[in-house]
Amino acid sequence: MQSASMRSVFFLWALMTCRNYTFTNKNTYALCVDLPVLSSFLHWNYTQSTGTADVAFRHTGASTSRWISWAINPKGQRMVGCQALVAYMTTSGSMYAYTSSVDSYSTDLPEGALSFGVPSISATYENGEMTIFARLKLGTSMTSVSQVWEEGPMNGPGTPGRHSMGGANVRSTGTLNFLSTSSTSGGGSPSGSSGISSTERKKNVHGVLNAVSWGVLMPTGVLLARYLKVFKSANPAWFYLHVTCQTSAYAVGIAGWVTGLRLGDEGGGSSVGTHGNIGMALFILATLQVFALLLRPKPDHKYRLYWNIYHHSCGYTAIALSIVNVFIGLDLLDPTKVWKRTYIIILVVLGCVALTMEPVTWAVVIKKRRRERSQKHPAVGMNGAHSNGYNGRSHEDGV
Repeated sequence: MQSASMRSVFFLWALMTCRNYTFTNKNTYALCVDLPVLSSFLHWNYTQSTGTADVAFRHTGASTSRWISWAINPKGQRMVGCQALVAYMTTSGSMYAYTSSVDSYSTDLPEGALSFGVPSISATYENGEMTIFARLKLGTSMTSVSQVWEEGPMNGPGTPGRHSMGGANVRSTGTLNFLSTSSTSGGGSPSGSSGISSTERKKNVHGVLNAVSWGVLMPTGVLLARYLKVFKSANPAWFYLHVTCQTSAYAVGIAGWVTGLRLGDEGGGSSVGTHGNIGMALFILATLQVFALLLRPKPDHKYRLYWNIYHHSCGYTAIALSIVNVFIGLDLLDPTKVWKRTYIIILVVLGCVALTMEPVTWAVVIKKRRRERSQKHPAVGMNGAHSNGYNGRSHEDGV
């Protein structure tokens, strides 16, 4: 009985390895490797004299509403710079395979030529398994390469969506030697670690730093200044709270910005499109605000009005851009939307504070202005004497 169980286990294991697989189109491959994640396998023949590789990339448990991709990256184990083979099922039920050069983290895998020749490419879907077949003209010097393989959802007809940024999808990288079956995984974590790759950890740090600085601290600093300074008892505490919040936001934001630049360098020097451009604009606006603090004139200075316009314009623009950019960044970092929902709750809380304090502070301001007007122009009786009988001094004068 035990012998029969062992034979069954061995049989199942044999079926799940690349070495015992038979292609229905009768293609045969001399070499293959079981890729460590995403239920994927790579088969190939390599002709060293011409630098040509015939490859077959298989993904088991595939869905017709998802795409698959296998790529090599001459620039290292990262997404940006990947020269990808992509396949998915069309609405007509046929498989479509094409090539795509990945130039940013937010790519939707547009069709395009690769840095090497691909004379033929096709794909099949059978029994829940997608396979890409292709011939690659790599050249004789490219025998050991970095490889990346992925799978993700379709966003509609002919539009691959963004794959998950966690779990197996960030560990699906490694190196491949076309001359042998040696293949190493480059995206995983050492045994006993948390299972998060170094790149994923840097992205998380970048996201947290920027969400806290630009997305939370900076709006909070503005609320403190706007709603506390109208109360005489809060002066000058509101100013120091405002400066502390904004300088902290700037310091933490710079750390997050530098982390983003380093991620861009690791991605082949590419920025993440709109997200990176807005991040640069935020850095410039925040730096201008630091100079605004250093150049702040006295309240009664003739240029104070222009300084206020400059300070408020930069500040509110920075807050609007920061909130937009946090949402863009969270979409890149967290497709499951958990962090995004958390940030929405924070914004709702800040919004409720603003909605509550806005009418309260306006009431205080209007009351103060009325009091000042009454002090400037006190009521006068019929005989020209002041109605309060105090020789022109109002009760607020304390006399």
